[in-house]
Amino acid sequence: MTAEDRPASPPLTERQEARRRRILHASAQLASRGGFDAVQMREVAEAAGVALGTLYRYFPSKIHLLVATMQDQLEGLHTTLRKRPPAGDDAARRVAETLMRAFRALQREPHLADAMVRALTFADRSVSPEVDTVSRQTTAIILDAMGLENPTPQQLSAVRVIEHTWHSALITWLSGRASIAQVKIDIETVCRLIDLTAREPEPRG
Repeated sequence: MTAEDRPASPPLTERQEARRRRILHASAQLASRGGFDAVQMREVAEAAGVALGTLYRYFPSKIHLLVATMQDQLEGLHTTLRKRPPAGDDAARRVAETLMRAFRALQREPHLADAMVRALTFADRSVSPEVDTVSRQTTAIILDAMGLENPTPQQLSAVRVIEHTWHSALITWLSGRASIAQVKIDIETVCRLIDLTAREPEPRG
């Protein structure tokens, strides 16, 4: 069954949601200690206090689990950013500050960051809905920093490029091929696209 054919899951009960949160917490803890290879489904089940079969009903694979862990981490980050939004009148600077705050949060947990990014890289079509959710969360974080509720197609295109650059910068940093200073320069540079789209007139149909 493909991701497109998968029936929509019913809403979780309070008890099921609590179980899911324990699983995600166990996944993050194991990844923080040992990275991608440390996240083994049996160990996650034991740490979360659930049966292995139950774990697989929530998350069909380790990749599904780690992508969901990234969803959870982004949700927490978004909540924090809403409580303490970036300051300033310039949208490009606010987005750059927001993404660097996100980057530094991941920098504090490099093994966890590496595990989540590797999962995103390895994800196939069966994980597409979960990967799409991660992308939507990242988009929402950027749009909040921009102060936009109804972005134009040009602005959404700029956001996608910014997302790709942020993801690529994270990968190059994790692999030791870029310094934090270089990541900051790259993010600040790509965020200037926001100024270009703000000045760009709407195309006439």
